[in-house]
Amino acid sequence: MKSRLIALMLPMVLVVAVAVAAAEDAGQIKVSKGSAQIERSGQKLPASVGHVVQQGDVVITGSDGSVGITFRDNSLVSIGPDSVLAIDRFVFNSTTHQGNFDSTLKQGTLAVVSGKLAKQSPEAMKVKTPAAILGVRGTEFLVRTGPAKD
Repeated sequence: MKSRLIALMLPMVLVVAVAVAAAEDAGQIKVSKGSAQIERSGQKLPASVGHVVQQGDVVITGSDGSVGITFRDNSLVSIGPDSVLAIDRFVFNSTTHQGNFDSTLKQGTLAVVSGKLAKQSPEAMKVKTPAAILGVRGTEFLVRTGPAKD
């Protein structure tokens, strides 16, 4: 009877575990100045200190805005004024330091100090821009791109 009950419950437990992992926080906003917001699932949220960022979020800063985020792998990301950064994918195993961190800088400036992901596997971190895809091979870099053209 117990084994039958366990067999019936296992799929539900796995679904819940996957849903929790999918919504896992990627990082936390440590600095926010001026106009800044997060777009998540079609809603706009203030990008205030202490708020979490998740995979799929888009961070947008105004002409007077900037945001600093610390990710779970200890990557430090600074987003400058008039910028749009999409967090396309963030997966991090805190035990093995394996995973992926893919983002897209649609416009603006981005300064990064890479964390444990890039140190463990340099190919694990990528930043896309309208003109190129940057594979992270060092620990610090700066990216600037102009506004997207229609």
